[in-house]
Order: sequence, then structure tokens, then C-alpha cells
Amino acid sequence: MTGVLDSQKAPQDEKLERLREVLRGMGRVLVCYSGGVDSAFVLAAAHEVLGPGAVGMTAVSPSLAPYEKEAAVAVAKQIGARHELVESHEIERPGYVANASDRCFHCKSELYDIAEQKKREWGFDVVLNGTNVDDLGDHRPGLDAAKNAAVRSVLVELGFTKEDVRRCAQLIGLTVWDKPASACLSSRIPYGTEVTRERLAQIGGLEAELRSLGLRQLRVRWHAAGASGAMARIEVARDELAHAFEVKDAMVQAGKRFGFAFVTLDLQGYRMGSHNEVIVGKSLRVL
Repeated sequence: MTGVLDSQKAPQDEKLERLREVLRGMGRVLVCYSGGVDSAFVLAAAHEVLGPGAVGMTAVSPSLAPYEKEAAVAVAKQIGARHELVESHEIERPGYVANASDRCFHCKSELYDIAEQKKREWGFDVVLNGTNVDDLGDHRPGLDAAKNAAVRSVLVELGFTKEDVRRCAQLIGLTVWDKPASACLSSRIPYGTEVTRERLAQIGGLEAELRSLGLRQLRVRWHAAGASGAMARIEVARDELAHAFEVKDAMVQAGKRFGFAFVTLDLQGYRMGSHNEVIVGKSLRVL
């Protein structure tokens, strides 16, 4: 492995060894790589055993926050893997813009269409994603898109939970092993409210500023506020609420700069899947 990770010195782990074995038999693999811990772990393991036979592909679109793109590039460099940035145009798909509860299906369909095209163009054999078994019970229409596109979820095949992924990522030296969960910026917009480039830019810009204030786990939820414009409902981790109150004036000022008429702090704190709480019986589990 040509990156800074020294996985050969990592303690032995049965699941990790099995993953290496399975990847070794796949030929040349294209990993749909977002920069999050799951896909970064798959890319790192694939690069370790396949070298140039593994490539990470990151889809760049208005729904990808600039800081997430930068992080994905940095982690790929740490791994030492080939990394390709490609343009994604899900914002041009009517089903995506309409933002019904199946929005993720249209987004992932775009991603996997691109991955299939690039797989053939670059001479690879298999497309992989970073889905783990803890994702399977959630409301994630993107899983259907993966099935339709014959994308392999190698972590699911081998029974990796999120805990397994983080443990093994730490073993091989991935700096993002404890990175908080992330999702595309369109997940901040309520179902039924159109996804637009302008709204995504508002959300991404404000989240970047809030991170500069020292907040780590957060979401800016976009809500229409009638003739007044838009409201930012900010979720931060419960253990960061005290700090959020300390910098509340700066948070409001930042929100105003990005065009929000109102800036609020959700006192329930960040919880995974709050976007889906409106879907009866399909809210996400907290991991």
C-alpha cells in the first residue's frame, strides 16, 4: 500500500481478514466513495489488496458540501488510492427535484449510472458501495437503486455493522474512523419541498460557518417560512448544545448572511434520521 496507512501492522481481525480475502477475488473494483468512514474503509481495504486495481469515485454536485469534497480528497490521499472526481447531475432529474420520500432513489440511480459508465470506461469489473448491515432496516430508497444496478455491498455480504466498520477502520489507521455520520445536503430539505441549487448553497454555506465556530455534529434543516423567506432549524449533538448557546449570536449572524429569515436551535439535538420522522413507521434508527 502506497499511502500512509500501515495496515500490515494492524492487529488481526477475523472480519477484516475475510474482507481482504473477498476483495482479492473481485478483480478490479470501483468504489463509490463519499469520504465517509464506510466507503473510505472499503476503499482502503481494496487498495491494500488490489493496489491500482481499486479506484475511489466521488460524485460532485450541488448536494455535496464543499468541505465534504475536500475531506474525501484528503482521505483518499492518506489511503494512497487512485481517486476520481466526476460530475453528477441528479439535480436535473425531476424525481429528485420533487423531493418525495423516494428522492434518494433518484440520487443513487444517477450515481450508479455514472459508476457503471466509468467502470466500463476505466476497465474495472465490479462496483462497490459502503452500505453496512445497520443501514438495511432504515428508510433508504437508495438501497433499491443499488440492487437495480447490481452494485455490491461487500460490507453487508460479510455482516459488517457500523461498529465493526469503525473498529476495523481504526485498526488500519484511517483518521476518519470516528467521523460523524453525514448525508447529502438535500436531506436537510423537508419532503415535498423542491430541492434547488440555491437552497443547497444556503445549507452548505451555513453548515461550513457553524463548523468554524467549533460545532462538529450538526445539521441545518431548511424550512419555508411563508413570505418571510426561510428558517434554519439547527440540530447539534446533545453534548454540543451548551457550546451552541455560547455562540448563538454568531450562529444567528451567520444564518442571516446566508439568507435565512429565522435561525432556530432544535432543543432535541441532532438525531440520525430526523428528516424521516414524518414518514410513519419508517423513521431511522439511532446508531
